[in-house]
Amino acid sequence: MSRQRTQGRVRRQVQRLLQWDDAAGVRQLLPQEQVWAAVRAEGHCFRQCLFTPLVTLWTFLLQVLSPDGSCRDAVSKLLAFLAGQGQGSALEPDTGPYCKARQRLPENLLARLTKESGRQLHGDYGTARLLGGRPIKIVDGTTASMPDTSENQAQYPQPTNQKPGLGFPLVRLVVVLSLNCAGVLDLAMGPYAGKRTGETALFRSLWESLETGDIVLADRYYASYWTIAGLLQRGVDSLFRQFQRRKIDFRKGKRLGRDDHLVTVPKPSKPPEWMDLATYQQIPAELTVREVRVRVEQRGFRVRTLVLVTTLLDAQLYNKQELAEVFRLRWHAELDLRSIKQTMNLSVLRCKTPEMVRKEIWMRLLAYNLVRTLMARAAEREGLEPRQISFAGAVQTINAFAPLLSGVGPLEASQLVNLMLHAISRHRVGDRPDRVEPRAVKRRAKPIALLTIPRAQARCRLQSHVSKRG
Repeated sequence: MSRQRTQGRVRRQVQRLLQWDDAAGVRQLLPQEQVWAAVRAEGHCFRQCLFTPLVTLWTFLLQVLSPDGSCRDAVSKLLAFLAGQGQGSALEPDTGPYCKARQRLPENLLARLTKESGRQLHGDYGTARLLGGRPIKIVDGTTASMPDTSENQAQYPQPTNQKPGLGFPLVRLVVVLSLNCAGVLDLAMGPYAGKRTGETALFRSLWESLETGDIVLADRYYASYWTIAGLLQRGVDSLFRQFQRRKIDFRKGKRLGRDDHLVTVPKPSKPPEWMDLATYQQIPAELTVREVRVRVEQRGFRVRTLVLVTTLLDAQLYNKQELAEVFRLRWHAELDLRSIKQTMNLSVLRCKTPEMVRKEIWMRLLAYNLVRTLMARAAEREGLEPRQISFAGAVQTINAFAPLLSGVGPLEASQLVNLMLHAISRHRVGDRPDRVEPRAVKRRAKPIALLTIPRAQARCRLQSHVSKRG
């Protein structure tokens, strides 16, 4: 009974930290009401213990934001907070209860919170200055590796060109990002190889998250008849680089200007293998799209000319130069994915089961969205664009202020948050237009031999050499 009272008291101390009514504070990024609403929506039943969903989420958030990233580091930070509240003896530095609490968190709960945070960020800061202020969303894909366990290999097998025991399980990710504020709006994941696991297949599963009036921006891998037609049926326009095998002749079609015309494309005679006949018959027999040739004048670009294809047909409303400027901004997707994979440590995941791997991915994206929200608030205060602030600098500033915020009251926390937002706004992205740099590194890697046989076999071989020497 005494232990239950102690745990209840400690739980109330931790939750008090999350209940501060600070309009610009960190706690408002993941308010208690939003978490409990998501818990109820998912029908999640939890234990009345220290690690409620709220406390577990807060601790998990600290873990993915920390450069260390271990469960031990996260529990140590929680222990330090409790010690500051005079309750340090109520929690042992054992990671077992926290790890079990993470396993109890539903995957859909983390996915819901991530999408909600992305939609909120996009709704507040997603208005673009280009293409009539219409919402522009970037789509791109990447991969992430994970520990080489039998469970991970079964669901996310390693590439087939790698020998068993020498590779790592690989998951393919396709994300929808806001162009203006860089928030993650939705995510699809699947095995790296196999039928219906490519980027376009995963992107089709995300169409429900797109809204009428959106403009989808992507590279030429997505520029297929089926993708363009499917998006149009949902009231969504697209701007892609034209597929490389497409024959382009600007002498045909309706001329809109130099290297700018409308062309009618007939529907392929057969549906792809993933499409049923009913869906095929619902797709229009032909599409009218606009093709624009862009000539790259800046030095340092690998491409001198490229052709864009779009469903934005009005040349007066969407001029050629503006389309070229928007497509150049597609490179932000590469930079955002780099921030997610390197700064948020999504490139190499830690969890040893597929379920926990997916939770880890969602949690890192949730933390990414919350950091982006702070960056957008800091930019708004200084009259900047959200993308003018460094993401890595923002994460470093948040980690520096986190210990101070956990040990003060609401009034002091509000003052600290204001200082933190000002500090975040000072970390600007360098303005280096048309920079030319070689795609090479100067520092050499350490001369460590590559593992060419499974580790167990290599270990046995070493032991046999040692025994022969003895």
